[in-house]
Amino acid sequence: MIETAAAKAPAIEAPAIEARGVGRTLPGPVPVTLVRDVDLTIATGSFCTIIGPSGSGKSSLLYLLGLLDRPTEGEILLDGTATGDLDEGDLARIRLTKLGFVFQFHFLLPEFTVLGNVMIPMRRLARIDEEARHARAAELLASLGLESEGAKRPDQLSGGQRQRVAVARALANDPAIVLADEPTGNLDTHNADIVFEIFAALAHEEGKTVVAVTHNAELAARADRRIEIVDGRITDSG
Repeated sequence: MIETAAAKAPAIEAPAIEARGVGRTLPGPVPVTLVRDVDLTIATGSFCTIIGPSGSGKSSLLYLLGLLDRPTEGEILLDGTATGDLDEGDLARIRLTKLGFVFQFHFLLPEFTVLGNVMIPMRRLARIDEEARHARAAELLASLGLESEGAKRPDQLSGGQRQRVAVARALANDPAIVLADEPTGNLDTHNADIVFEIFAALAHEEGKTVVAVTHNAELAARADRRIEIVDGRITDSG
């Protein structure tokens, strides 16, 4: 049997994230445009940074890519699937299963132990039992050098350790995409390096797609790709 050219052609993998003509404007007596005319494609398994001056729209773009905000123009696609017509329940499910978030302020809950904080997303998803959640959380902490810290409260950890716990929590449900908003903003140089090394390993060794907002040009340059944004527009897509 002779294979046709079409049969031999490899399947084209959809981008992990795609923005098509995306914009976001806040209504009011004087409307404020946060993001405008963004066309962007982010490949699966890549480590990208978004950089720009304060107030440029970096975080606003990240929140749109992570489905935390809805665009007022254009559409966001994840793995080739449009998300514009999804209801809030569907969006919440995608955020819980496909996306992991790390923020500048780690938002760890002080009433929970470190281990308990990492288990929170798994309890929300309710995909595995409590014993498996405990084992998964312990495994993630160990992989980030925190195997002896699980029983502690967040306020007993250093800033760098707390941010690594936040990374572990973001990875709890094994998301394909990790989004980070100024994750090193409150860290010293040493701990900032550690966090960026973790992100690079997630992309290059585990095949996850990582997008991190940063104001640090030196750290941004260490990613596979640097996306620059000014006044809500992408000026350099890397």
